[in-house]
Amino acid sequence: MKQALQAAIFVCVLGGLWAGAALAQPAPATGIYACTDAKGRRLTADRPIADCVDRDQRVLGTTGVELRRVGPTLTENERAEMDARRRQQLAEQQRLREERARDKALLLRYPEPAAHDAARAEALAQVDSVMAVAQQRLQELGARQKKLDTELEFYQNDPRKAPPGLRRQLQENTDSQQEQRRFLQHQAQERQRINQRFDAQLAELRRLWAGEAGAAAVTARE
Repeated sequence: MKQALQAAIFVCVLGGLWAGAALAQPAPATGIYACTDAKGRRLTADRPIADCVDRDQRVLGTTGVELRRVGPTLTENERAEMDARRRQQLAEQQRLREERARDKALLLRYPEPAAHDAARAEALAQVDSVMAVAQQRLQELGARQKKLDTELEFYQNDPRKAPPGLRRQLQENTDSQQEQRRFLQHQAQERQRINQRFDAQLAELRRLWAGEAGAAAVTARE
């Protein structure tokens, strides 16, 4: 009985020694953080270093080999600024993509100066055609005005005796002439806008045509 009790005590002591040895073993290393702070000090620690939250920190293995880098810990304002810069970069990239697509479409539509000149002439011709019709209508209204004025001469001594229908026709004719003049003025402005648009396109196309010619020359030399 005594021997059995001694054997049990020995087993318990041995188990305790094993447990203690297991607890005494160091935890697997996750890396050593290293950095140089704002004062030029080289710091190391087994966790992120508070004095280096504004800069990169290297994470080293047990052999001193760099495992990875940890970026700076940013404040809320700094994160907002970084997000704003990122959005600005994305917007600029989108603008450049749209610009390249627009340039490509412009070159496909006007591969040479003659095509652009023809398109300008066609656009102006459409406006000129509309203006010619308006001019013709204005001339007809002018001729009608003369006839009505001749009829009104019979009542020049007392215009109040002129028939209401005649006075109404005179007023309608005057209003129609003013409307046609306003329309012609609008079409003249439209003609000017067309020329301005094609002038702006031509300046851009000259740059694109020159770029294509340069690229073709380089390709030919190669």
